[in-house]
Amino acid sequence: MSLKRILATLALLALAACNANGGSSTTFKPGDQIQVVTTFSTLNSFVNAVGGPYVHVQNLVPIGASPEDYQPTPQDIATLADSQVLVMNGAGIEAWLTRTLADAKNPDLKVVVCTDGLPVKIGNPHLWMNPDYAKVYVQKIRDTLIAVDPTHKAAYISNANRYDGVLEALADSIAQKIGTIPADQRNMIVFHNAWDYYDARFGLHTIGAIESSPGQEPNPQRIAQLVDLAKQYHVRAMFAEPEYSPKLVQSLAQSAGVKVVTDLYDDSIGADPRVHDYTSMLTYDTDTIVKALK
Repeated sequence: MSLKRILATLALLALAACNANGGSSTTFKPGDQIQVVTTFSTLNSFVNAVGGPYVHVQNLVPIGASPEDYQPTPQDIATLADSQVLVMNGAGIEAWLTRTLADAKNPDLKVVVCTDGLPVKIGNPHLWMNPDYAKVYVQKIRDTLIAVDPTHKAAYISNANRYDGVLEALADSIAQKIGTIPADQRNMIVFHNAWDYYDARFGLHTIGAIESSPGQEPNPQRIAQLVDLAKQYHVRAMFAEPEYSPKLVQSLAQSAGVKVVTDLYDDSIGADPRVHDYTSMLTYDTDTIVKALK
């Protein structure tokens, strides 16, 4: 038998085996990168940390945009249709995603819902702001990558364990820094309530949020209430976020007689290289909070 005929026969046998196992041209092949989609940029750090060179990560919500009121594009549908794994936060933050997934028509897509099984506070999906919960996100991503690509199981386990150590060191560093703020000065007013889980972990208190729900500006009664709270609790600063106009926060802060900080990050990492991933984001936020409240 000629070499050409042998190669043709082997190709036919491989194709038959693939079809018998329900495979397709999009099935993961050893040596290929797993095509992963994250809903927003904060989650990218977890996937890259665990997957390393074995993953190719794309993000749906652009850096600097809010995942809570995002409007998906036709390109997002195409991206999901061509991907193997979707990593989403869940807990209601990606309300727009259900229709987008239906339009993508990708029944083989493995979906990681990072908050499943975690103690979600009503109306607050920002669990990643507590590094202890971020470790659970990492475990879920690790297990899914292993299911898709068992060949590199050892690498995914090793990478996840290593990143767990990074998250533990991050939590210890944050706790030490927050501990330098006098207890009676740990009160904050923020633009939107992304800080419950961070506060509970590290001993801060968010006594008010300017935006009660995504995209909804406060009415005059709410503004007056926030000013009164700021004075009652001797709030030293009000905090805004880069993706929102600082004018409302500045007006409130002026009425309450406190300073304003315009650059806390939570829903998204930033274009600023100082907040390029999850750990640098929380480190930057913590340093900013400590400087403003001490």
